[in-house]
Amino acid sequence: MPSKIIPVILSGGSGTRLWPMSRPDNPKQLLALTAEETMLQLTARRGADRRFAAPVIVGNAQHADAIEMQLAHIDIHPQTLILEPTGRNTAPAIALAALASGAGDAPLLVMPSDHVITDIDAFHAAVETALPLVEQGWLATFGITPDAPETGYGYIQVGETLAPGAHRVARFVEKPERAVAEAMLASGDHVWNGGIFLFRADRYLEVLGRHAPDMLTAVQESMRLATRDGMRIHPDADRFAASPSNSIDYAVMEKAERVVVIPVSMGWSDVGSWDALHAISECDADGNVCGGDVVAIDSRNCLIRSDGSKRIAVAGMKDMIVVASGDDILIVPRGRSQEVKKLLAAMQKP
Repeated sequence: MPSKIIPVILSGGSGTRLWPMSRPDNPKQLLALTAEETMLQLTARRGADRRFAAPVIVGNAQHADAIEMQLAHIDIHPQTLILEPTGRNTAPAIALAALASGAGDAPLLVMPSDHVITDIDAFHAAVETALPLVEQGWLATFGITPDAPETGYGYIQVGETLAPGAHRVARFVEKPERAVAEAMLASGDHVWNGGIFLFRADRYLEVLGRHAPDMLTAVQESMRLATRDGMRIHPDADRFAASPSNSIDYAVMEKAERVVVIPVSMGWSDVGSWDALHAISECDADGNVCGGDVVAIDSRNCLIRSDGSKRIAVAGMKDMIVVASGDDILIVPRGRSQEVKKLLAAMQKP
C-alpha cells in the first residue's frame, strides 16, 4: 500500500513585505489576510484529507504557541512541530522535516505557509500527476501557469514530456529583466517557480548529501542532539547554525538530475506585497479593498486596511495603499508597495 503523503509546511518566514501588519513576532502566515482563516490554517487544510498524513511543521520557536493554537482551532494536529533555533533558509528546513518524518520513502509535499491557492482541486490533481514519478525517485516541482511577464518570480523552462501533464525541467531561470520575462511568456514553455515541491524523504536527503554534504551533516547532527517536548522538536542550536544557509532551489533542485515540473493553473499567489493582496482580493464597486475600521468616500482602486487600533478615513484617493497597525501607518501609491523593505531599512537608520 502506497505511503500517505506527508505535508511539510514551512512557517519560518517573517513576512516583512506586508509590514506594518506582518512583523517578526506576528508574520503574515499567522494573519487572516485573504479569508476568515489565517494563511497557515488555509495551507494546512490543503493537506487534510484521506490522502495525507498529519503534517510536519517547521517554524520559529517564537511562534510555537500560535502555530499550535491556530491548527488546533481547525482540528488539525501535526505529527511534529520542528522549531528552528535560527533561520538557515529552505534547504536545511526541509532536511529537518525529512529526518523527522523517518527519512524513508514517504512522499513529502513541501508547502510555504503563506501562499494562496484558490483552486484546491487543480492543486490536488497536480499532486496526483506527480506522484507516480516521485515514487520512482524523481523530485517534483509545481510550475504556475504565468499570466503576465512578472519579474519578481523565478521561472522554469518546461522540457520533454515524461508522462501526461509532467515534464522534465529543462532549466531554472533567476528573476529576469522585463524583456526576458516577456520573451519567456511569449515562448509558452516557461512557468513560474511556485516554491512547492513533492519528493520522497530519502531521495531528498540523498541528493542533498551529494550536492551539499556539509548542510546534511549539520542538520543530521542538530537532530541527533535535539531535545523533544511532546510533539515539539528543538534541533541543537550550535549544530544547526553550522549549516550553510541556502534555498532548496540552489542547493538541490538546480543541481539534481531527475527533476520534473507539473505545470498547473490553480489560482496561486505568494501574496508578496500589498499590491499582490489587492490583485487577488474581492473589490467593492469602486475597486477598493477595505478591511477593519475604514471609511472611504470618492476613492478608487485603493487598498485600505486597519487592524482596529486606528480608524482610517480617506477621501478623493486613487490607486493608493494605506495600512495601519499599532503605532505604524504605511502610505504608498499602488505599484510601489515592494518598497516596504526600503522603508524599514530607512527607519532603522540612526
